[in-house]
Amino acid sequence: MSKSPIQAVIFDWAGTIVDFGSFAPTSIFVEAFKREYDFDLSLDEAREPMGLGKWEHIQAVGQIPAVKARWIDRFGSAMCSDDIDCIYQTFMPLQKAKVSDHAEPIPHALEVVNSLKQQGIKIGSCSGYPRQVMDVLVASAKDYGYQPDYIVATDDLPQGGRPAAFMALKNVIELGVTDVRQCIKVDDAAPGIDEGHNAGMWTVGLLLSGNEAGLTLQQYLDADDETLAIAREKARLKLEKSRPHYLIDTIADFPQVVADIERRLAAGERP
Repeated sequence: MSKSPIQAVIFDWAGTIVDFGSFAPTSIFVEAFKREYDFDLSLDEAREPMGLGKWEHIQAVGQIPAVKARWIDRFGSAMCSDDIDCIYQTFMPLQKAKVSDHAEPIPHALEVVNSLKQQGIKIGSCSGYPRQVMDVLVASAKDYGYQPDYIVATDDLPQGGRPAAFMALKNVIELGVTDVRQCIKVDDAAPGIDEGHNAGMWTVGLLLSGNEAGLTLQQYLDADDETLAIAREKARLKLEKSRPHYLIDTIADFPQVVADIERRLAAGERP
């Protein structure tokens, strides 16, 4: 197999490589709001700012107009930093306890990643999870056979996480990549696509395996064409705002993207 002109692919975790539908973080957000403040949050509301660091995610949920209105009606003022801290402190142990339950790779993820490695492409990764959650998830994913070459958690860097380029660029440095234009960032959420753009990389959004479609693996496998078309369009409307270079259903479709980017690089194109 000839060596690829692509130096590295940087994958998100939940909804991209593991945890079909990105249920580990969203379900825990709902539970944390309920436990700490007896406040009801819908799964769709919990999904809305997915891709941010988890503290920033809680902050963003509190700014969703419907959530903010209910919060003010209930507590008399908008959510403040102390409220976010309390929910975050509840969220963290719950997430650590349950993230392993959602560590199973998405169908075809392992064979796609192993094929990339065989072509000499390095596998980077980054996540909205903080390091203490990532350490649990990484160990569980390794048991399934997934082991990227480098991993960055959202609190590893003092500059912070997405949509800024820092986590992606930390992968570039640690993997020894010499040209960001020969890298691909793959994500199921808009902040992760923005991160790839900000790092100067090719960007790929995932429509059906991730946060925006919100399907369980079984729902995806059982769905008819119309159901998938509706879910695909729902995700497309959200992700297209970040203008990814490619939109595909799941990681299973990624090899065709790699081949097309290789063709474009050979023709002198850049992200």
